[in-house]
Amino acid sequence: MQEPVRSRLASLSDFQFGAVATETIEDALLHLAQQNERAVQGAAGRMGSFRETRIVEFVFLLSEQWCLEKSVSYQAVEILERFMVKQAENICRQATTQLREKTETQNWKALKEQLFNKFILRLVSCVQLASKLSFHYKIISNVTVLNFLQSLGYVHTKEELLESELDVLKSLNFQINLPTPLAYVEMLLEVLGYNGCLVPATQLHATCLTLLDLVYLLHEPVYESLLRASIENSIPSQLQGEKFASVKEDFMLLGVGIIAASAFIQNHECWSQVVEHLQSITGIALESIAEFSYAILTHSVGANTPGRQPVPPHLEARALRAATSSNT
Repeated sequence: MQEPVRSRLASLSDFQFGAVATETIEDALLHLAQQNERAVQGAAGRMGSFRETRIVEFVFLLSEQWCLEKSVSYQAVEILERFMVKQAENICRQATTQLREKTETQNWKALKEQLFNKFILRLVSCVQLASKLSFHYKIISNVTVLNFLQSLGYVHTKEELLESELDVLKSLNFQINLPTPLAYVEMLLEVLGYNGCLVPATQLHATCLTLLDLVYLLHEPVYESLLRASIENSIPSQLQGEKFASVKEDFMLLGVGIIAASAFIQNHECWSQVVEHLQSITGIALESIAEFSYAILTHSVGANTPGRQPVPPHLEARALRAATSSNT
């Protein structure tokens, strides 16, 4: 098991930047920006409710056990998130319709149990579907999945496994090739390389992957910190939280935050230049990039982490000064 993991890590260090024509990169970046805009505009109040630490950790560990690429694990989390939100919305819609029409209602507890009893099966199906989208064609077989489920005490047939995959596909209208934050991070790193960024893209890439894992695992704490910073209030209201849902679906913002935090860890003297490049590429305000990177650094490096460079309290102030000077 250790050898495949080592070889996979080695492949990450060999990730190539600068091999694509600038015209292709410009088109790809524009396409990602358009996808991101649609995702932000369509964000619902419940989006992100299934990106819980235990769920994400389960997906990451399972993907590692099956020697899948990092992109597959992120894709699986996004497929599962959207599928479970759809399922929850369908249950609420069904219950609302029955109450309005005063028809016989199904037991709410039974509906919840039905949803959660199949959760592990659905989760594994999402990982399997994501593996089928992998460019490296590392597809997880039904036998592997069934053996894994059996090891956890879940006995299913191949027919039930296929039905589970089909349920996920139908629920999402077969739209499972979803964008992930990794695509935004790697595209932005590619552009930074062409723009003459002082910190090499290959050097930033590995750190970005680590921080992206961390943001997924600490999704709620990181975004709670960002929400409190944006409203300057330690106790946000429910309405403010609901409006903030669109920020959680903004993968371009997440991408610039990840890269800025990685740049600070790799070479904090070049941090300002990297942030300015990111602002120029994406149009995202300098202070927004600084706030997000600060939230990520606070939950990763931390001020009191032994053997690490502490996060300076004036990080956001530097960005605000830079933003002010650039606008004058």
